[in-house]
Amino acid sequence: MNELTVVGSGLAGTLLSLVLAQAGHGVRLFERRADMRKVPQGAGRSINLALSARGLFALEEVGLKEAVMQAAIPMHGRMVHDLSGKLSFQPYGQSGEYINSISRAALNQTLIQAAEDTGKIQIVFNQRCTGYDFAKHQVQFVDDENQFNYAFQASGPVFGADGAGSPLRRALVERVRVNYAQDYLEYGYKELTIPPGPDGGFQMEPNALHIWPRSTFMLIALPNPDGSFTCTLFYPFDGPQGFEQLQTPEAVQTFFESQFPDALPLLSDLQTEFFQNPTGALATIHLSPWYSGSELLLLGDAAHAIVPFFGQGMNCAFEDCTVLSQVMNEMGHSAHPQWEPIFQTYHQRRKPDADAIADLALENFIEMRDAVADPGFVLRKQVSLLLEKRFGRQFIPKYSLVSFHRVPYSLAKIHGEFQQQLLEQLCEGLNEAENLNWDLASTLIEHYSQTAPNLGTFLEQEVNAP
Repeated sequence: MNELTVVGSGLAGTLLSLVLAQAGHGVRLFERRADMRKVPQGAGRSINLALSARGLFALEEVGLKEAVMQAAIPMHGRMVHDLSGKLSFQPYGQSGEYINSISRAALNQTLIQAAEDTGKIQIVFNQRCTGYDFAKHQVQFVDDENQFNYAFQASGPVFGADGAGSPLRRALVERVRVNYAQDYLEYGYKELTIPPGPDGGFQMEPNALHIWPRSTFMLIALPNPDGSFTCTLFYPFDGPQGFEQLQTPEAVQTFFESQFPDALPLLSDLQTEFFQNPTGALATIHLSPWYSGSELLLLGDAAHAIVPFFGQGMNCAFEDCTVLSQVMNEMGHSAHPQWEPIFQTYHQRRKPDADAIADLALENFIEMRDAVADPGFVLRKQVSLLLEKRFGRQFIPKYSLVSFHRVPYSLAKIHGEFQQQLLEQLCEGLNEAENLNWDLASTLIEHYSQTAPNLGTFLEQEVNAP
């Protein structure tokens, strides 16, 4: 059996290596950075992760769910901070439904250690991929530790999990008949920290994702096990309200005093972090196809990077590994797999869902920075949860389909469009969710059940999953 090559030992690449090793393959895993278990990684670009159903299922498949969840903090909903500092809590789902805040670095270290422990995965650090030679089936690297260039001769397919700036994607795009678009958001992000309190405890409610929505921008905060919060400011790059206006300590101080007065006293190292941490960029990447013959397949951000506003980037990348594993099993995985038909089937199955979650993530940005402070949005959210409580599987809100179920993203998006129309009809003239017209609700739910795509098969698969 040929050794498989995986480029990138981030979250997607390491989980993919575990999946391939579980299927009986040897894997050589190349990583640009030093071993993060030994060398601290630079701060400022993490954006804490929200682990939910799809990611949890993938971790369970490789036996790591329990270990990972030991360091996770449940977030049951959004804690919305208005300009005066008043708080309002908006639950994500029903009782017992929550997403999990988790450190990217801690999760990555757990995956790397598990990969090493298999004995089937050889990890080579400090190897920076610079491209791929299709004619020779060679991956080009720079050994940053010993300062030399070389070409690695791959004996089997190469799996690219080398992130949003993927050199392997660049090599693929240079081939003919590859469609590629990179759409940058006009917003950047800056990472900040709320440290633990004097007693080592949390200074805000730990079991919530905190949001300061300000119509055209926002600050968010996710809890960490050490009592701190990782905060992220999403703000335009340019314009009168943009990072280009925040060039001095005085400007930053004035901005936070006016926009986030309740957060400011908690951001004890604001000035240092604001000017030392980089301003990150956000982009959506569309690519088709994600593969070339039986030689190369891209997964995760390398194939379909998305903006982080639905908390699905990692979950989507992990589900890539789940779907690839399913396709390999369905197609009679053997000692010598037919990789091209596997890649082709995988791409056909996964591409519509990657496109759908990219759209949903952009939509959720508007929801987070603006709509969560709108009484009409809050009312529709309350009504949607009441409908789910009354009608069960006949009405599962879009957010729940994405975060608490493993229904294909493309179907969740379609259901969201049906639900929006239904909720607008139900909420017209309604002031309080408790005054909902249940007769009208029953009629509309019946029509929705008959016209929207059936989710029964997918929901049954979740119930019957091992």
